[in-house]
This record gives sequence, structure tokens and C-alpha cells, in this order.
Amino acid sequence: MDGLTIGQLARRVGVKLPTIRYYERRGILPRPFRTAGGYRVFDSEAVRRVSFVKHAQTLGFTLKKIEELLALRLDSENKCNDVRDRAEAKVRDVEQKLKHLHAIKKSINRLIDACHGRGSASDCPLLESLESPELPDRQIQSRSKRGT
Repeated sequence: MDGLTIGQLARRVGVKLPTIRYYERRGILPRPFRTAGGYRVFDSEAVRRVSFVKHAQTLGFTLKKIEELLALRLDSENKCNDVRDRAEAKVRDVEQKLKHLHAIKKSINRLIDACHGRGSASDCPLLESLESPELPDRQIQSRSKRGT
């Protein structure tokens, strides 16, 4: 039998069997040839596609965006610039996430600075701030004004 069974494909690309089945259901992988016994037989293109998907996922692309990239590849009318546009959009998305993470880090550091590390955990300003609907930065400012 030429080609790969589902297990061989999964091992070769480092994923589990349900992942291959899921990609097949979603259309990321075309329906493979089936033997008379009903076994799936995948070709080398399936290895390329699953490897592409896994690599794109490590770069933060969602399966929906990966499907779009795969579709661009299949349509000869699309240009490399179309792919570049999507990659640039991903960079902008990553930059937004980094800004958000930096803001979270600043807020947590302010909370740490406001905590003296003494007393009971039930009176800890860090825990109190997480219970409050008020933003942590505002809590810190109001505590500073009150002298606590």
C-alpha cells in the first residue's frame, strides 16, 4: 500500500489521531483515498498540509486564518501580497496583545508595590483589589491618598 495510514501520518507530523480526523472534517485535509477495508491512505501532500498548519499555529494563527492561507495557496489568482497582508495583520494583532500584556504587568507591579507583605492574607491589598470592581490602579491611588 502506497501512502500513509492515519497513524503513520499522525506520528510523522507529531499530532494525535483525533487531530487528523478533525482536520479532515474541517476540510483542512482533503478526504483521503480509502482502501477496500476502509482504511484511510494519505499522500505526501497531507504531510505538507498538517506541517503547515502546525507551524502556522506556533506563529499564533487560528485555524480559521490558516484555512484562509491554505485557500490563498490553492487559488492561482491570489498574489503573494495577499499572504503578506495577512501576515502584517497578524503582526498588528500581536502588537496589540503585547500592549495589553504590558498594561497588565504594570498593574500587577503597582499592586505588588502597594502591598507591604505584612499582616493577614485576608487583609492583603492584592486580594482586596481582585475582589473590587474598581480598576487596580485607581485603588492604589485612593489608598495612597488615604495613607494606607
